[in-house]
Amino acid sequence: MSANGESTPSAPEGAGPALPEDALAIIAVRNMVLFPGFVAPVAIGRADSIAAAQHALRHDRLVGILLQTDPASENPTTAQLHATGTAARVVRYVTAPDGSHHVVFRGETRFRVIEFLEGFPFPAARVEQIDEAEDESPETEARMVKLKERAAELLGFIEGASPDLGGTIQSFTSASALADFIASLVDMKLEDKQLLLATLDVRERMDRLLVFLGQRIEVMRLTHKIEQETKGRIDEQQREFLLREQLKTIQQELGETEDESVAVEELGAALEAAKMPEEVAKHARKELKRLARMHEGAAEYSMLRTYLEWLSELPWALSTEDRLDIGDARRILDEDHCGLDKIKQRILEHLAVHKLNPAGRSPILCFVGPPGVGKTSLGQSIARATGRKFARVSLGGVHDEAEIRGHRRTYIGALPGNIVEALRKA
Repeated sequence: MSANGESTPSAPEGAGPALPEDALAIIAVRNMVLFPGFVAPVAIGRADSIAAAQHALRHDRLVGILLQTDPASENPTTAQLHATGTAARVVRYVTAPDGSHHVVFRGETRFRVIEFLEGFPFPAARVEQIDEAEDESPETEARMVKLKERAAELLGFIEGASPDLGGTIQSFTSASALADFIASLVDMKLEDKQLLLATLDVRERMDRLLVFLGQRIEVMRLTHKIEQETKGRIDEQQREFLLREQLKTIQQELGETEDESVAVEELGAALEAAKMPEEVAKHARKELKRLARMHEGAAEYSMLRTYLEWLSELPWALSTEDRLDIGDARRILDEDHCGLDKIKQRILEHLAVHKLNPAGRSPILCFVGPPGVGKTSLGQSIARATGRKFARVSLGGVHDEAEIRGHRRTYIGALPGNIVEALRKA
């Protein structure tokens, strides 16, 4: 062993049978696919893997790297290894002080397992090494151009990517070497990398790689978009926070109190507690933000605050459960009114229809008559019979329809109409 921990193992002469020339010692790996032309460090711990690496180093032989079909297997059988792998050369072997073994492999060529051999201190197999002929057809050249473009596009999304990497990719003239180099760099599933390794037709391999690159670019593009949107929202929140802090500082310097901001916060809490429909709540939040940015002395401040207070006080999520007992309704009507049999009968019919078809849109009862004949008191009796609250909206002497529907907010002293006011009181 050398001083830096590197070692060149030696074995006693004649130890074990000689490995045939068309056979390779096999090392099973669980988390890596080695492509020809690529260099990869591997930590090996199984006794048979250590023996295979030492044999290859001692006899200056290539070693076969095969991916396990089951990464969880600690001691995979030959049936748990893929049939296509990479013949690699051991370029460095290091035994660390803690006894662990680290090997650097350089992929040389693809191979296909013909049969596994027995009688060796390591897995061994008779293999067929695959020498790939160069394809210089126009179809292949077109695929190479497209592959280089997609690889450059993908590198644009990767932060910290070496600027020399793009130049290296552009310098490839071999289609097979280009495809293998890009496949080694792209982050994809081991199964997909193994599929590319096992695809011997270079055009088919490039087509599959283009599909993988397209999918990866789309994922990176969406990820980049999400990151930018998230960063924009965070920047906006930070900007708003800083502005609010500056505003507080200015208010303190001017001797202004924080009553205004406290009032806005309380109003916001009241709006949230009102449980408005989403469309109304969205509008209310927008108006509340406007109010928070206004000074208390602004002309629109009082109007906008009154408007939001009215929104928070309306019974958006409050309702009364109807009590539709026809007999009880008859009793209450008789207690409150003498005579009026036809009117009472019509009221009971109305309640009966509503009881049988609660989802139906019942007609509105309209009582017509001079003052003092019992129109309002009949309404009170109906409310008492059904368990509802009663609100009286008197329209006598009303000449302006704005008193009923409310005034526009742009008017000074604008208020909601009689109907909305009655809803709030009820």
